[in-house]
Amino acid sequence: MHVAPHLEELAQPPPRSIRPPRAILFDWDNTLVDSWATIHEALNFLMRAMEVPEWSLADTKEKVRLSLREAFPLYFGERWEEARDIYLERFRSIHLDRLTPLPGREALLRDLAEQGIFLGVVSNKTGELLRREVARLGWSAYFGSIVGAGDAPLDKPACEPVHLALAASGVQAGPDVWFVGDTAVDIECARNSGCIGVLLADDMPPETFAREFARFAPDLSFADEASLLLGIRGLPFEPTRPSS
Repeated sequence: MHVAPHLEELAQPPPRSIRPPRAILFDWDNTLVDSWATIHEALNFLMRAMEVPEWSLADTKEKVRLSLREAFPLYFGERWEEARDIYLERFRSIHLDRLTPLPGREALLRDLAEQGIFLGVVSNKTGELLRREVARLGWSAYFGSIVGAGDAPLDKPACEPVHLALAASGVQAGPDVWFVGDTAVDIECARNSGCIGVLLADDMPPETFAREFARFAPDLSFADEASLLLGIRGLPFEPTRPSS
């Protein structure tokens, strides 16, 4: 476990001690599953249908952060609902066949669940599609809650999805909760809800890290699931179960 690197170049988060997690909320896309290629294909199918320039994969990785209801009005204006429907139709037709867990993530979830830590998902993927993907992988039993875009009044980075995800846990949003993700939107969501923001991502160049996390730096950073588990094991904690 280590404080995220390159923070000397960034706005520092408020200093606070790291407490053992009683609950961990995970982002989904590209935190637990590899979905960039699927998202990219569905987006460029949409771009062609809307007769606008296609995105490169680098564009997709840089721009895809918010939920459809928040992002698409920015890109498609008054036609955003038409764009949403085209995108979702294409995405639904391909996403389950291409669903790929990131290496080691199922073992990570199994280990954390066996430790008695409450686990949940908070994603900006449409809730219906998110739960279908979790079920397809056979991971539903690991999670006490699965919250996607549209399930709460507001989506990430607002705090409402976090509160909804924790409703069954008996744990209040705060330093007992880790929010694990791969982008600044996840860390911003953690900050907005008072939770510990945890980056789980391959090591990235300092300039990339500085650009992505300039406003919301993670409290903790792990390069892989093994280092995250080692970090948690170094902290004693009391098991938490979903409330009945």
